[in-house]
Amino acid sequence: MIALLGYQAALLLRSHRWLPPLLLYGASMGVGVQGGQPVLDCAGWAAATLLPVTAWLVRVCVTNEPAAARDCSAAAAGPWRAHLAAVGVALCASLLLAVAGSAVVAAVGDPHTTGRRAVVPMGSAIAAGLAAAVVCALLGTAVGALCNRPLLRSTAWAVPSTVLAAFLVLFAGVSPARAAVTGLVTGSRTGVVSIPWLPLAAAGALAAGAVAVACALASRRT
Repeated sequence: MIALLGYQAALLLRSHRWLPPLLLYGASMGVGVQGGQPVLDCAGWAAATLLPVTAWLVRVCVTNEPAAARDCSAAAAGPWRAHLAAVGVALCASLLLAVAGSAVVAAVGDPHTTGRRAVVPMGSAIAAGLAAAVVCALLGTAVGALCNRPLLRSTAWAVPSTVLAAFLVLFAGVSPARAAVTGLVTGSRTGVVSIPWLPLAAAGALAAGAVAVACALASRRT
């Protein structure tokens, strides 16, 4: 797996297909995270932005190899391992963005509630924001795994499905992503900061299940 992860990471870096999702993340951060804004509001925006970006990165990674190269990887290591490595690299890239985004939020966010009525502990706020970003990264991974190959091979189906599913997962009432982001926004009004442990556990379980389904189908359809 280590060799496969290294191969997929090198493939991603050399392809430069990571640039559009990175630009999307940077542009969104530039719009929603600005100096003087409440730190928890900034953290919520940064976390929410990461969900569609992660889904896009998963699509990039699972479609990056030419068919012949993908067949060679599958023959050498097994189809499910090759697919898992591609998804894993996308998740790792999104987690790096989560850390970078949290650093930006810490640098520019105002450690006060909305209206500056109360002080918000910066350390707790950044920890909660990073946890919410991980929740969104995990759910973005689940979306990308289920809306691209091997389940959906046609670009005409995969791309709109990924976009639609990403926003549904972000805004659906029972979504762990919405719960985590809403917790940050609510904390920005009340001054109460809490780590979204339950959404984090739910997102981890959903991501694991989605990736398992994708890897199982990769073994059958390769």
